[in-house]
Amino acid sequence: MPILIDGHNLIGQMPDIELSDPDDEAKLVAKLRRYVAKKRGRKIVVVFDGGVYGHPQNLNGFGVETRFVKPPQNADHELIRQIRAIRRCDEWLVVSSDRAVVGEAQARGIRVMSAQEFARRLQMLDQPRINARDKRGDRPLSKAEVEEWLRFFGVDEDEDTLYY
Repeated sequence: MPILIDGHNLIGQMPDIELSDPDDEAKLVAKLRRYVAKKRGRKIVVVFDGGVYGHPQNLNGFGVETRFVKPPQNADHELIRQIRAIRRCDEWLVVSSDRAVVGEAQARGIRVMSAQEFARRLQMLDQPRINARDKRGDRPLSKAEVEEWLRFFGVDEDEDTLYY
């Protein structure tokens, strides 16, 4: 499923990226590349307000296409233009919390996810995954279980010392 993202809207929801950071777009794109790598076959188009922010030719690649919108236009106008150009609306996801962008996507039947929700998904990429085998629910053995193991290994209950 291709994803169209309101870049600065998403950065505003990321706890570890600041909009005031001159490298905020590059940091977001790095996270989006990791997302694409984990979700094989995904394509992401991320739209940023342009001008002083960055160099899109340096950020494209690895499943992520960046678009920097030059003034007098802004990212919202470009996102709406992109939404109107989508042919297979059921295949796309739009990530934004901007009312106009969300409204346009919903009017065309395109699935929408808030920037806040997508930010949570990106943050989960940075969380170590717990393997189901690691969830043993360890608990102390009961006296009966200890006695059973001792018998199994042939340890005399009267011995004072256990050797490991």
